[in-house]
Amino acid sequence: MTDQRMEKLANLLVNYSVAVKPGEKVVIQGTTASEPMLRALYSHVIQAGGNPFLLVDVPGANTLLFKYGNNDQLQHVPEPFKLIYDTYDCRIVLLSDLNTKELSNVDPAKMVLRSQARRGLMQTMMRRTAAGEFRWVVAPYPTPGYAQDADMSLADYEDFVYHACMPDLNDPIGYWQKIDAWQGKIVKWLAGKKTIHVKGKETDLRLSIEGRKFENCNGKLNMPDGEVFTGPVENSAEGHVYFSYPAIYNGREVTGVRLTFEKGKCVKATAEKNQDFLNQTLDTDAGARYLGEFAIGTNEGIQKFTREILFDEKIGGSFHMALGAGYPETGSKNESAIHWDMVCDLRDGGEIRVDDTLLYKNGKFVIKF
Repeated sequence: MTDQRMEKLANLLVNYSVAVKPGEKVVIQGTTASEPMLRALYSHVIQAGGNPFLLVDVPGANTLLFKYGNNDQLQHVPEPFKLIYDTYDCRIVLLSDLNTKELSNVDPAKMVLRSQARRGLMQTMMRRTAAGEFRWVVAPYPTPGYAQDADMSLADYEDFVYHACMPDLNDPIGYWQKIDAWQGKIVKWLAGKKTIHVKGKETDLRLSIEGRKFENCNGKLNMPDGEVFTGPVENSAEGHVYFSYPAIYNGREVTGVRLTFEKGKCVKATAEKNQDFLNQTLDTDAGARYLGEFAIGTNEGIQKFTREILFDEKIGGSFHMALGAGYPETGSKNESAIHWDMVCDLRDGGEIRVDDTLLYKNGKFVIKF
């Protein structure tokens, strides 16, 4: 029997997040582990009048590529991927890994090589998204692997996922419309501001946001959602930051990350675990050591760290930054093959000042919106 919450989530993704219109081409991506949800999405896209295309991955395939593939094979980008990014209207991605540690032992240099080869896909996606030509959303599908990472049973994790995506199960779309309106007030207040100063545990960082635009994350690109973000001026970051939560990229967990910035560039990166992987990834290309994103998490319904960035970057009381590619719609000019979000908890004495005005203290907005 299909979980009715799954049907409601599929409807939310199709008819709210990407808002499929008749005749549009929609790619639906996931692994075979997410078959029930893939089927539900396929059905809702058809009912919305769209033309769905299923792109289904087999768990373990990437491991085989990294184990046996030579450099040419690692850098190969299949033509169908290019066609999708160039011509499709919508993309729905289900995160549905069975083993989130599958790539933990892969040589970081091989990962860098593959990321570099796919840089063009990311650039196309960001350009078309900013132009309003490409709508996409990333959403979770509960698997035992994600449940284990979150230290939950699968049943408890399913409850966590569906509640985070649909706090109002009777009116999921109405709920996100209300979040859109509330966060819109925050974005309006931030418009035209010039500087950000973040202070917290081992953190004292200044950024320029002059001429940049904040975006309202209201369930259109991520589900669940709940953040406001921008792209900092590329050469502006000065100071240091300590990320209280592990930073996870390509299945590799990096803990105790400390970054130092000068003139926008991360000139020093240390970690208590997997420091070599951290620095190799930050050396992917010229833009990887510059910030592409600064964001404040606003989802009070997400308080627990789960090792899945889709949830963790939304934690109410946190801020996060992404090294690498920025979103052009914010005004960001930073280009890179990577976009690595790292999250920091501000609920214990942290603060954010904007143009010397206190905006955020101990994980709460001090200005009422």
